[in-house]
Amino acid sequence: MTYAVTHDDGASPVVLEFEDNQLLPLLYGDFDRHLARIEQALEVTIASRGNTVTITGAAATTEIARVCLESLYRRLVDGLEVSVGEVDAAVRLARGAAAEGRHGVEEIASGKTIIRTPKRHLTPRSPGQQKYIGALLDNDLTFGLGPAGTGKTYLAVGMAVSMLTSGRVDRIILSRPAVEAGERLGFLPGDMRDKIDPYLQPLYDALYDMMAPEQVDRKLESGEIEVAPLAFMRGRTLSNAYVILDEAQNATSVQMKMFLTRLGENARMVVTGDLSQIDLPGGITSGLRHAIQTLDRVEGVANVQLSAKDVVRHELVSRIVSAYDAAHSRVRGND
Repeated sequence: MTYAVTHDDGASPVVLEFEDNQLLPLLYGDFDRHLARIEQALEVTIASRGNTVTITGAAATTEIARVCLESLYRRLVDGLEVSVGEVDAAVRLARGAAAEGRHGVEEIASGKTIIRTPKRHLTPRSPGQQKYIGALLDNDLTFGLGPAGTGKTYLAVGMAVSMLTSGRVDRIILSRPAVEAGERLGFLPGDMRDKIDPYLQPLYDALYDMMAPEQVDRKLESGEIEVAPLAFMRGRTLSNAYVILDEAQNATSVQMKMFLTRLGENARMVVTGDLSQIDLPGGITSGLRHAIQTLDRVEGVANVQLSAKDVVRHELVSRIVSAYDAAHSRVRGND
């Protein structure tokens, strides 16, 4: 792939020439919709002719568009898919890299931070997710904090499935505090699995996205994937396992210490939560908040804070999160 840049009266056209013509329909999208999406996001003009693309606009945004298109082309060369979601992700990653003064495609290439599962390969869709996946790869204990839609739970499950199917761990353990609004677990029908399942549905949804349904069901039956209510974790040592505690903002300090000290040999733990959505009764400190403060400088512990900029659901979700954060800040300012 080659490109040339010229400067003319403040405009900075960038010309990209791609080598594999067969990949270009996937890169451009149906009716060039991927190019149109980049144009809209970055306020540039992109013209395609054969295997050549010309990007026109302000110097800063044409450079971001170049990195974006090159990274998407590299995905295709590596055998990964390119959809609208990946296009949006490439724009976010290229913008984030440019904001930090990094402009090479290598700076946002996802090959090093790819999570391989039986049904799909997961790559970061925002700068925050890039840091989060890196932390999941490098640390035995990772805290993933952030609002809804940032992928903190989804990516943790993806990493768990990847490590299980590659034989790096023997089992996955899913846990979550059973803190509800209005209805107690004891009033729900069924055994403990029936009672706790509704609270673990996001984890199940992620599992079924990563593995075939019959494979998930079989591993649940064999115990390779285990549902373990947080209250029932006391006294256990979790070895050769990938352990996920979801919605950890609703764990008490005592529960959190108990959970974290279950870590055994060849085990990984991920603790996810959103400190803006604590459902504990008034006066009870969130164990997640306490753990973040207590373990701030402990070696081997990573703390990744995701934000509204890392929301990868519908773009309206990001605006909703930002609006709530702004409202919360105004309330705190008036206190």
